[in-house]
Amino acid sequence: MESWLPGSSGPAEVGPRLRGLRGADLAASACLLSGAGAEAGCSAPAVAAVLPAGGSGERMGVPTPKQFCPILERPLISYTLQALERVSWIKDIVVAVTGENMEAMKCIIQRYQHKGISLVESGVTRHRSIFNGLKALAEDQPNRRLSKPEVVIIHDAVRPFVEEDVLLKLVTAAKEHGAAGAIRPLVSTVISPSADGCLDHSLERARHRASEMPQAFLFDVIYEAYQQCSDYDLEFGTECLHLALKYCHIKAKLIEGSPDLWKVTYKRDLYAAESIIKERISQQICVVMDTKEDEEHVGHRLEEMLKNELNHVKVTSGRDLQQIILEECYNFVCVNVMTSDFEETQKLLNMLEESNLSILYPVVVISVQFLDYESEPSGQKMENLMRIREFAKEVKKTNILLYGLLVYYPQDERKLQESLRQGATIIAALIKERNSGLIGQLLVA
Repeated sequence: MESWLPGSSGPAEVGPRLRGLRGADLAASACLLSGAGAEAGCSAPAVAAVLPAGGSGERMGVPTPKQFCPILERPLISYTLQALERVSWIKDIVVAVTGENMEAMKCIIQRYQHKGISLVESGVTRHRSIFNGLKALAEDQPNRRLSKPEVVIIHDAVRPFVEEDVLLKLVTAAKEHGAAGAIRPLVSTVISPSADGCLDHSLERARHRASEMPQAFLFDVIYEAYQQCSDYDLEFGTECLHLALKYCHIKAKLIEGSPDLWKVTYKRDLYAAESIIKERISQQICVVMDTKEDEEHVGHRLEEMLKNELNHVKVTSGRDLQQIILEECYNFVCVNVMTSDFEETQKLLNMLEESNLSILYPVVVISVQFLDYESEPSGQKMENLMRIREFAKEVKKTNILLYGLLVYYPQDERKLQESLRQGATIIAALIKERNSGLIGQLLVA
């Protein structure tokens, strides 16, 4: 695994209770947290997040700390920051990182345009790192860019798939109970061995749960717990909820979390995370065509074939490209009908480069041309398609993966259907795999 790193070397007063977080109630709670309910006299809590990111990732078995390991050429921690940034009511995000990785973290924030991120130096243990993050948010700190929140979320830098609804439930529960944590059913039975290495006893799996992250706390609760925390707990403890119980007598509300809350721990988890990310950004395809929508052309039949073959993927026509780009579609099929020199593809590439859409994820563009062997000379189109390699090399620098696809369509209806089906299958594979090693390769269906 290559390294990304450069040179890698007593609770506050509880506010209004929010119950039944489903449907309209969930939306109303989100509105309250975002501050939109202020005009109605509602008190929206200030929410911040702390991410301890000082670990070395020994279990990963690679020299780079796992939070900096690349997924689709982008550091893992950037995905986690993005997930939190998308939640409008989280006002500040504090990341605790080692001194030697501080500059690398600043580069990540700048390169991927993360906003509202503050950095503090991590401690030698997880708890000490969290404590440093909480200190940065406390009122008596000299850094006034940050202000003390009412509720603080503590999350792992290597859990990139946290969703807003889970965060909302935790913050709401923390505001009511003082502390809240995500849990998941146990996958394996927990056993206790005796001193001689034999089974002593096992826990009844149905009665126990795995504690996951994120967790949320009234800030005054968790900060007081850390201020009272013993050196032993700071050195060897891992469970924040336990500190709130032990030092502040706060019993955390436990919230059932989603399966996506798993933690990237081992090297194989990087590949699993990459697969999930690829799947998520492959759920929409925009088809761009330089012909009128009501014109009968084989390109429209390819679009219909994509809709039929990929019934779990949203396939849209690119009539308003600017809007589609704003909606963050990362997959484009550009059908060159009226021209043979990639004018339509070039226009699309120019728009994508100007939009900076590819900063966070690689954008796939598949430039399609059709060839009727019975009525068209193949030489010119083949020559044009070979030129796409040069385009591909240039746009790859901006994280755009460009492919050329030549689809043969015979007059025979059955053979045409098969040719279009093969084209749709190739398009789906290119979009899903996002294999930069194949960019610009000539593909013939």
